[in-house]
Amino acid sequence: MNFKRSKVLYEEALKFLPAGVNSPVRAFRQVGGTPIYFLKGEGCYLIDEDQHRFLDFCNSWGPLITGHRHPEIIRALEKQLNYSLTLGTPHYLEIELAKKVIEPIQKEIPTIQKIRFVSSGTEAVMSAIRLARGYTGKNKIIKFEGCYHGHLDSLLVKAGSGLATFGQPSSLGIPKSFSEQTIVLPLDSEESVEEAFKKYKGDIACVIIEPVPANNGLLIQRKEFLKFLRTITLENESLLIFDEVISGFRVQYSGASGYYQIHPDLVTYGKILGGGLPVGAFAGKKEIFSMISPDGPVYQAGTLSGNPLAMAAGLAQLNLLNESIYKDLEDKGQYLESNLKKIFEEKLPEFSIVRLASIFWIYINSKKEPIRRADQIHSDSMSIYAKFFHHCLNRGIYLAPSGYEVGFLSTPMTYQDLNVFLEVVNEFKI
Repeated sequence: MNFKRSKVLYEEALKFLPAGVNSPVRAFRQVGGTPIYFLKGEGCYLIDEDQHRFLDFCNSWGPLITGHRHPEIIRALEKQLNYSLTLGTPHYLEIELAKKVIEPIQKEIPTIQKIRFVSSGTEAVMSAIRLARGYTGKNKIIKFEGCYHGHLDSLLVKAGSGLATFGQPSSLGIPKSFSEQTIVLPLDSEESVEEAFKKYKGDIACVIIEPVPANNGLLIQRKEFLKFLRTITLENESLLIFDEVISGFRVQYSGASGYYQIHPDLVTYGKILGGGLPVGAFAGKKEIFSMISPDGPVYQAGTLSGNPLAMAAGLAQLNLLNESIYKDLEDKGQYLESNLKKIFEEKLPEFSIVRLASIFWIYINSKKEPIRRADQIHSDSMSIYAKFFHHCLNRGIYLAPSGYEVGFLSTPMTYQDLNVFLEVVNEFKI
């Protein structure tokens, strides 16, 4: 394919934007080449500035479960445009979307009782952490290596040396004192969690985890490990936070919390919740939320929180989700997974696929062992993924431009679309 227009735009972007982008992975640094500039989305397809058409497995990094520009979401936005862009005041759609989240999910997860909307997943996590500290009166938090919770200072840390050690800042600009309140542990290790609670007894405000880690590969955790986290946090009067920015409304309507039937104290949402517009939220027990301003002393605010357009899009999106949609996505996910496994077994033994619901991850691992921790991902496999990415890109398939990122199915995808992808994979040679 000739990406002439994208190359021109990228050269222009480099003059004004760092690396020419507004989010690092878009720069194609891991896969090489020039970032593709897209003009339009239609259903499960992207059209770039050079008028090439791509089957989209990136789905804007997860939000587009019903595809690009679903007619119902567009209608909801057009209707709201007749009234406002932003008001900065209470608005009835905030109530409608809150009810649409809480009432169905509360039937499965009784701890989901109140919610506050923000403008991003990062902001949701930041607010949930502050609330956990304010509610418990404790300072330290536990996170897990391989789980990403946005770019807030206290969570943008990498693991320290040994078990139960404080994390070190993984970005310049973060004072070490911030990250010293964060304990970074390996996933899939009850022992390290027990050691941390023993070492810092009485000062751990919360444990935060992606119940379906999907920002550094798809690191499916044992249900027993997640249940263990619920038990040990209750025993130590700490809060359990599930970061469901990706898995919320994606794994099923009630997210991974419902899928595993585990009741966290707080849950963060984003992506699908906004229907394609910037929305985040954190939800949980009403007694915890009684601490948040203006009811309590934990301050949180946002100029565009509860934005009417975002609420309209989110409400329209959630109204589209039902059991038949989730079954359809599961059936297509099974079809894609089983056929990719056949291709990999016959032609690409180094390749593997792992899937949960409509989330999948293609990775290179000749040992064929389940990958549950970040340190099990071999960095040298990323050069193979880069070659695979460009093979697919030049044949009209858009995957995430990083081997650490996952792929997503959307409802407009047909079995014919999936067969096209399977053919392209079948043609690949290392």
